[in-house]
Amino acid sequence: MSDSKGTILIVEDEAQIRKFLRISLEAHSYRVCEARLGQDGLELCASEKPDLVILDLGLPDMDGQQFIQRLREWSSVPIVVLSVRAMETEKIAALDAGANDYVTKPFGIGELMARIRVVLRSSEGAMSAATVFEAQGLRVDFSHREVSVDGTPVRLSKKEYELLRMLVRFPGQVLTHQQILREVWDAGRQNETHYLRVLVGQLRHKLGDDPARPRFIVTVQGVGYRLALPAQR
Repeated sequence: MSDSKGTILIVEDEAQIRKFLRISLEAHSYRVCEARLGQDGLELCASEKPDLVILDLGLPDMDGQQFIQRLREWSSVPIVVLSVRAMETEKIAALDAGANDYVTKPFGIGELMARIRVVLRSSEGAMSAATVFEAQGLRVDFSHREVSVDGTPVRLSKKEYELLRMLVRFPGQVLTHQQILREVWDAGRQNETHYLRVLVGQLRHKLGDDPARPRFIVTVQGVGYRLALPAQR
């Protein structure tokens, strides 16, 4: 609609609630798209680029907390959780994971609309990160967690992917051993650099990267690593 206030994605497995939300949101001049499964919701976030996501935590294919964590790897789109889970621990976990607000079911549509307006106002001007990174034959699709080199898919472990994701988020920037260990492992491993050396070796092997003539991962001796750029090898 030409006078739309923006696009809202509903990620909810109950068809009746999706229908109720769609009717209510469209009556308030929002464009609406829907997903029953979390993976479908992530794909719609990448393709439709909604202005806000309404998320149920109890999805058939993944927990809503996992959905938030995966979406926050590459997008800052506002998320309003709409859930029957009323425990304070659930609310804190969702907000810590990156949700912007939390509304418990049953809910009043007037309150939900007010929450949506507040979240949208506070997020105006916020930019979502790119969903795909491409450089020098390396392609990382953040929304699908897919990696390829020169068109050939590369299967990475969770930690290998997290390391690569850190490097491509800050191309050319040196990431210290401590920064990477804290992000990929935890704060208790910040000084155990041998874990990181092994992981970097595994990632280089899978990417076909020669440490003597690095195409992707450059070692900054005694400091950390950076993603190679053509002018920085």
